[in-house]
Amino acid sequence: MALLDIVLEGDPVLRKKATKVRRADEGIRKLADDMYETMLDAPGVGLAAPQIGRSIRLIVVHVPEDEDDGTPELSLRLLNPEIIKAHGTQFGPEGCLSIPGWAGNIERAMHVTVKAVDMDNKPVRIKVSGYAAVVLQHEIDHLDGIMFPDRVKDKENDLWPVRESEAELEEEGVPVG
Repeated sequence: MALLDIVLEGDPVLRKKATKVRRADEGIRKLADDMYETMLDAPGVGLAAPQIGRSIRLIVVHVPEDEDDGTPELSLRLLNPEIIKAHGTQFGPEGCLSIPGWAGNIERAMHVTVKAVDMDNKPVRIKVSGYAAVVLQHEIDHLDGIMFPDRVKDKENDLWPVRESEAELEEEGVPVG
């Protein structure tokens, strides 16, 4: 596996709607593994293919177990993910590996159901809530050319520069993806 370069805000690939992938082959599986390693190294909890310069509908996610609320670890490599159901609301801080040094408060659905294709080309449905729901929504936004500041309603009060490292942000519960 190899670490990949993460592209930063301003790169046009981040604003394009990504192309669907027909099926996972060895090249896509290797890319997903490399993206996963890159995400963990960054460190982040999610990464979308446009963030490494590839305009395809592929995301990787790793949300650690939360012993406090009993949420299990979530580790995903998904093709063509799509939110098919969303309800409830939550409001909280997010960061992004492609916009280092910034965070913002975003309103997201509390519960989402996502349909996608796994690396074995099998259709999957994933139902998640809370933090995991935020991460999936954030990464799927990347596939549609949407960056987290686009979702900040009050840019004056809910978007701010961050002095902490992304590891410190993650420890504070700020999704970075």
